[in-house]
Amino acid sequence: MELYEQKEHVERVILVGIQTGDSDPAEASLDELGELAKTAGAVVVGRMIQNREQMHPATYIGKGKILELKEMIWETDATGIICDDELSSAQLGNLEQELECKVMDRTLLILDIFAARAVSSEGKIQVELAQLRYRASRLVGLGHSLSRLGGGIGTRGPGEKKLEMDRRLIRERISRLKKELKEVEQHRELIRTQRKESHRKVAALVGYTSAGKSSIENALTGAGILEDAMLFSTLDTTTRALELGGKQTVLLTDTVGFIRKLPHHLVEAFKSTLKEAIYADIIIHVVDASNPQMDTQMYVVYETLRQLGVKEKPIVTLFNKQDQVETPGAFRDFQADYTVCTSARTGEGLEELKQVLLEILRKDLVYVERLYPFPEAGKIQRIREIGELLEEEYVPEGIQIKAYVPYGF
Repeated sequence: MELYEQKEHVERVILVGIQTGDSDPAEASLDELGELAKTAGAVVVGRMIQNREQMHPATYIGKGKILELKEMIWETDATGIICDDELSSAQLGNLEQELECKVMDRTLLILDIFAARAVSSEGKIQVELAQLRYRASRLVGLGHSLSRLGGGIGTRGPGEKKLEMDRRLIRERISRLKKELKEVEQHRELIRTQRKESHRKVAALVGYTSAGKSSIENALTGAGILEDAMLFSTLDTTTRALELGGKQTVLLTDTVGFIRKLPHHLVEAFKSTLKEAIYADIIIHVVDASNPQMDTQMYVVYETLRQLGVKEKPIVTLFNKQDQVETPGAFRDFQADYTVCTSARTGEGLEELKQVLLEILRKDLVYVERLYPFPEAGKIQRIREIGELLEEEYVPEGIQIKAYVPYGF
């Protein structure tokens, strides 16, 4: 029997961006787009940037650049292009017609990555919901040839067109997914309520994608989360208990990474996951200190937190990946209450982080010295759960303790 070798088809893409006067540098944005394309499994064979006051409303780039792009596609044998901004349905259609190749935008690329990385049922629901919302806003009619006759008696006219049918099916699917997601959110709310009643504090890890949030959680708690150099290596939230000095515990929860030009569809779909940052007691902002775009990435994170309504929470900024920093220097974050230089790989700064978290938790507690009679010994176990037991001594009258406890305990 003759065997045939099957090779997986690899997309060869050209990156296309617009540099406007008031926007971020297009070169840096295209660098990130290239990383996203690599994460999605594509090979970047070229890039093009056009200086314009604003994107062309019909074709994203001008006619001259379209001709130049046509030649580049032929020369590089590219199978498609990826535009660095979210395109309208008209721009997508016009570019495909002009270039006669696959046209993708930044949002579609991120959605593809999320679809490949989603593991939990919640993550899959959120991704599908975002994909349907994106698709619903870009449905274009395909003419009378795709209309179908109605199925009732006395039906007149062409009936329901293919476009209308697609829109109806998408609306119905979105409605079902929203219902499923609401049930997941109710389950999350129940867990949050239980945490609040148990007085267990929660610290949420937030940061730009690939800043090292998963590595930090693994190093601190041994959570076993996937660590990958690719962007968006993990989407699903993971929560683990972190022991602080053996006397206090905080719940450490991971969140999906942020990115510049984060699609609105994703923010809406992932709100139930991102709410972990809203309801957390402490925000741990993880920053890739070795990245030249560090300041821009920090701005994106704070802007996203502002959009989510995260405010008035203690913020600890970790300048991570110190083992990769070429020129060590002073790192500052004026929006943070504490800053710590860390390295998940070498363990640098992790003990200091624990001390900072302990200091923050103690601000909500009051120091007490009490004597509990032996019949009330059960309260000491409660202190271990909701506070911090420093010392206990058995005396004839009972148990003498020194501890930090919540107000009113």
